[in-house]
Amino acid sequence: MKSRATYNYWTLYRQLPVQIRHAALKQYRLWLTDPRHPSIQFKKIGLYWSARVTADYRALGITEAHTVIWFWIGNHHEYGPLLRGR
Repeated sequence: MKSRATYNYWTLYRQLPVQIRHAALKQYRLWLTDPRHPSIQFKKIGLYWSARVTADYRALGITEAHTVIWFWIGNHHEYGPLLRGR
């Protein structure tokens, strides 16, 4: 599966603590080789696809023409309301 990230994603990514950025990169590389790996928990939630970065952080994307477009990365405090449209 292909992917790309939006400007907003990279803006949020750069604001993350360095250890979370490293974890995100590690999980992304794993996702590229095996999107179904259990540690990623890559799943569809409503209109979005969710991927686990750490126990407390997730990334969200949408699919378009066999490409995941990552648009958000952040912690669970922000993740829940985002999924609920708040």
